[in-house]
Amino acid sequence: MFLDEFHKAEGNTVRISAQQASRFAKEIADDFNPIHNPDAQRFCVPGDLLFSLVLAKYGISPKMTFIFKGMVGDNDPLDFTPTDANAFDISNGADKVYLRVEREGEILKKPALAETLSRNYVAFSGHNYPYTIQPLLTSQQVMLNPERPLVIYERMLFELDTLDLENPTLEAKQAELVVNGKRGEVNLNFAIKSVGKIVGHGFKRLLVSGLIPHNDEVAEKLVATYLGLKASYRL
Repeated sequence: MFLDEFHKAEGNTVRISAQQASRFAKEIADDFNPIHNPDAQRFCVPGDLLFSLVLAKYGISPKMTFIFKGMVGDNDPLDFTPTDANAFDISNGADKVYLRVEREGEILKKPALAETLSRNYVAFSGHNYPYTIQPLLTSQQVMLNPERPLVIYERMLFELDTLDLENPTLEAKQAELVVNGKRGEVNLNFAIKSVGKIVGHGFKRLLVSGLIPHNDEVAEKLVATYLGLKASYRL
């Protein structure tokens, strides 16, 4: 499984080190959000890695919703006890819930399909900044605070017309941003295709906070810094 190098499983308990999480973000998702750096003050495991692990371990259903409720830290224990329930939590096995999963319909456990869907979704998901989010912010004359550019994964949902999929791919659709003072809610919509036909749709929702008035020079510098991190990592 392609996820083996990005987590460690002991029975039903999964642990993800900060180094594994950071590598997944950068090398699989092409996501250079500073919050995934091992030395980040508010480090957290990428939500896309949790999503991928759920598909790999619990299978795919026609409708699935992933609600992120807490930030997973370095080597936090994650309880992946098997279940066929329509709703279940990924928690620390005690009082801390990190992810709520809700699903409807049959459960298809097909590792190759789970990997393909995960890889294509994660590739779509990781490219949201700066290519989609920055233009949305600029259109409403706000921007991320360069001192603390906080973007949090709130939920993801997809619905499929069929589970008879062949090499599913994702296509970005119109994105939306609602700003309320210093906070914003971004919906990144997508279609799911199989053999060139649309077979499903979904969205990823992000919450942004600490928004400040837009400044062209500062915004361009923030984007340049982000792209510079990507370029230097690949050297």
